[in-house]
Amino acid sequence: MNTSLRALVAGGAAAAVMLTSGVAAHAATAYPDYKAPKTFGTSFQPDPKHDFTKGIHSRHDGILRGWITHVRGGVAEYEPIKWKKGTHTEGHFVGPPEGDATAYASPIAKDVLFLSAYGCKVSMGDLTVSSKTGLGSKKCSRTTLIKRHGRTPVPALITVHKSRIVKVQEIYTP
Repeated sequence: MNTSLRALVAGGAAAAVMLTSGVAAHAATAYPDYKAPKTFGTSFQPDPKHDFTKGIHSRHDGILRGWITHVRGGVAEYEPIKWKKGTHTEGHFVGPPEGDATAYASPIAKDVLFLSAYGCKVSMGDLTVSSKTGLGSKKCSRTTLIKRHGRTPVPALITVHKSRIVKVQEIYTP
């Protein structure tokens, strides 16, 4: 075999390895299509299998309407939220009452899908929201997610799969 043919065969083999490893990596990040809660639901979502007396730990697989309250070392603490109708405005989201132990903690996946309703700057300057759903549509980095949500609670649909946060989709609130 001549040198150029060997290089071509070796290059093709390397490309095949990269393609198959990419497919395997993508398959590892796949998760079921969980049923989303009502975006502006007026009650906290229950997690009947969760034992809050055993300390703060991950929520069961699924989508939680909630917000991240703290991020440390790639682990997010988060809690459920509900929509509270207002008397002078449309309303706002609220978390559990002070002293309530309804909170969770999960690692944020390295390949988390973060869909922002306010652009990819930490300062939340642009609107990048779907007019049909009121949910974020701009794909942003994990770093932006951690910086924004670790600083101020932002309403979102938080998807947990295998005890990791795999998707965060912000909820637009005027």
